[in-house]
Amino acid sequence: MKRVSRGIDRVAVTFDEPNLVANAGLVLIATLAGRLGLERLCDTTIELSGRVGGFRPGRKILTLVHAMVAGASHIDHADMLRAGATAEVLEHRVMAPSTLGTFLRSFTFGHVRQFERVIGEALGAAWALGAGPGEGERLVVDIDSTIDEVHGKKKHGAAYGYTKKLGYHPILATLAATGEILHARLRKGSANTQRGIRRFVEELVPRLRRAGASGQIVMRFDSGFWSNETIATLGRLGVNYTMAVRTGTKALAKAIAAIAEDAWVEIDYPEGGRAQVAECIYKRRRLIVRRTRLVGPQATLWPAWRHFAFLSDLEGPATDLDAFHRHHAVVELVIDDLKEGAGMEHCPSGSFSANAAWLCCAVLAHNLMRWTASIGALVQETETFVVARTLRTRYFAVPGRLVNRSGRPTLRLPERWPWALRFSAALDNLRAVTFAPT
Repeated sequence: MKRVSRGIDRVAVTFDEPNLVANAGLVLIATLAGRLGLERLCDTTIELSGRVGGFRPGRKILTLVHAMVAGASHIDHADMLRAGATAEVLEHRVMAPSTLGTFLRSFTFGHVRQFERVIGEALGAAWALGAGPGEGERLVVDIDSTIDEVHGKKKHGAAYGYTKKLGYHPILATLAATGEILHARLRKGSANTQRGIRRFVEELVPRLRRAGASGQIVMRFDSGFWSNETIATLGRLGVNYTMAVRTGTKALAKAIAAIAEDAWVEIDYPEGGRAQVAECIYKRRRLIVRRTRLVGPQATLWPAWRHFAFLSDLEGPATDLDAFHRHHAVVELVIDDLKEGAGMEHCPSGSFSANAAWLCCAVLAHNLMRWTASIGALVQETETFVVARTLRTRYFAVPGRLVNRSGRPTLRLPERWPWALRFSAALDNLRAVTFAPT
């Protein structure tokens, strides 16, 4: 049967348009990066002179960051920024993937710490431009760790940890209200959950204060971080906390069993189950306990009470604190967004320090998207957590053509683009902010 060539089969395809911009919405990210002075900040803070690939780190970091915002998960994906006129909407020279790989391998442990300082300085600059908390506002910070799974046994530091998956075990601090990543550190895959947490917190709190946090700081932890030393560190730093504990220990089980039956308060629970909350004192600290069980036809699957508990130095009814601590689960959304939306689903190098620098790039890309959405007012107040994929689809991955109109470079974007008005308003907002000092 002879096929008639018509419709979509008649569409010819050529790659020959020099003025097309595949991800024209990067102009939003690049505008904010310019206001934050990120290229200069990287150049003056990260001292890689004398190391192969270490010259002008700012342009290389921003190439990786912009590529991650556009959806890159591998170094080679950065080549999309060199296609057509894409580089014209960025304020830095776009570097080749081969150069970027050499650059990442030039990092050592100390250079990664310098990169972490860049992230802290950028946080303060972004908050000063309007993305930060208000005067005296309470900050709720969630601390958690995750497994960055890798494939192949030639990646230095990757190991099988408690999840039995080969990978790294980074620790992260996120801001519950906005989804920003406040601090992150790559650790070996075999690292215990608690490893480095005290120093991590000791670095995080001054970073938040320098950035402009003047109100109460509350940190939430899961039971993997349960440590008397960590609690003592939080007290010394003036930070409040809720910290989950493992209820399987004999001492805790005894304390929970001693709670009187009339002390338990019923709370809302999905149909088919019951939940109650009570509290007691455990080693001179406030212990909030929630117990749950199934009822009705499903009761045979889960007949006895199951207990979940956490320590806290906060005031207020136990039921309110229980609801507050359970909201710690939002940190999983941020971690998933970092992996799926900002390039951390993959660690590209066999060098541990190179992968730690890659994590820093991913954190910077993630935060730039959050800050752009906040300062540019891209997100409606009713939208509690808009993931990177949504922001990319609506604003960053929009195609355009760069033309000259009366001597002014002009991005021509698609007609009837559903989010055109908000895009234009965001660009105006970003261009109106005062340049941040560096």
